[in-house]
Amino acid sequence: MKIIYTFLLLLLIHSNTQAQLSQDEKRIIDYIKAHFGESEELLIESVNINSGTLNTEGVKKVGAIYRRELDKLGFTTEWVNLPDSLRRAGHLVATRKGSQGKRLFLIGHLDTVFELDMAFSPYTKLNDSTATGQGVNDMKGGNMVMISALKALHSLKLLDNTQIIAYFTGDEESSGSPHAVARKDFIERARTTEIALGFEGAQGLNTVAVARRGIGGWVLNVIAKTGHSAGIFSQSAGYGAIYEAARIINEFRTQLKDEKYLTFNPGLMSAGSEIRVDNANAKVEAIGKTNIISPAAYVAGDLRFISEVQRDKAREKMKAITAQHLNGTSSTITFTDGLPAMEPTEGNYRLVNYVDKISRDMGIGATLAGDPGARGAGDISDIAKYVDCLDGMGASGGGAHKPGEVVDLKELPILVQRAALMIYRLSRANSSIN
Repeated sequence: MKIIYTFLLLLLIHSNTQAQLSQDEKRIIDYIKAHFGESEELLIESVNINSGTLNTEGVKKVGAIYRRELDKLGFTTEWVNLPDSLRRAGHLVATRKGSQGKRLFLIGHLDTVFELDMAFSPYTKLNDSTATGQGVNDMKGGNMVMISALKALHSLKLLDNTQIIAYFTGDEESSGSPHAVARKDFIERARTTEIALGFEGAQGLNTVAVARRGIGGWVLNVIAKTGHSAGIFSQSAGYGAIYEAARIINEFRTQLKDEKYLTFNPGLMSAGSEIRVDNANAKVEAIGKTNIISPAAYVAGDLRFISEVQRDKAREKMKAITAQHLNGTSSTITFTDGLPAMEPTEGNYRLVNYVDKISRDMGIGATLAGDPGARGAGDISDIAKYVDCLDGMGASGGGAHKPGEVVDLKELPILVQRAALMIYRLSRANSSIN
């Protein structure tokens, strides 16, 4: 009797859920279920090509696969070349022009962190629910989610008159320098749209990214009096560069460590009588002796932040700490910009509410905003100040940037369905998003 009751309850829930979807939306879901094998084939084809950022030919090959698919869907596609000096492959852009609904900017990337000199890991199905391979989650799985969603809409003639730019960068994992040149076209096109959806990895079915922390760099240089180690701490000899560097980074820790969403990591440090810094290879060489007070110290690190205001306040405090010299020392700290933050704006939270309604209508439960401090900067960060943004719409899994990266095959078709319904509804929304 209990089994029968449970079965009837599930039928009732299913019936109520289906009632929340339009006939077109039910057709979208049915199409994706019926054609998921084709989606997996696309994923396999792309994963089995090495496309490490510096493997420009591999990146272009993956771009050619996606271009082939998007051409079939009625998009106008083009390859955006970058200056040779950047030593990057370029970007794939696919466009549909229309007048209906919101102007959408869909974001993927073609490259992975796995370069040609690393051991290759092809697409391998571990079991019915898990597959592994280079970039299977970050972000060839996310690219597949986007393209498969668009394919379903096109096949059902639901892309007509929509306004969509699908943009796949070729160097997200390590952008060409200067970054402003690498992202010039990306930013300019995004500014013509209203809403950006990023297909970086999902953290399960029920979480999306409303924010991503920005990143920048800092370098601390310390110089000090030198002399025999027996005189250290004296008024004439002072404290030396190593104690001063230790004081400064420890004060960073004590004064800034409790600020929410802010982190700062000293990743490279050296000191001695003579220092040679090789920035190109992230390498430092030092010469010194234990009986000589060190006259030089070098520390390089990163700074991650949730907003430009937080970044600027942190930099000012770090400058003030650096300026409080120990006797016999002097120090300077310099900062470099990396990627800006995607701040957790009201517009972004409205998009969370929008996808949450879709998730509930599908019967997969609530979708909430993830921890704003949990994600690092990505391509979407470059345009977050211009349009409302939501990220984490791609594949779910784990182990990104590591050997053994995996994708969840059970959740993948559901995420394609949700993405398709999100694009469908937004491409028909003419009023503000609530």
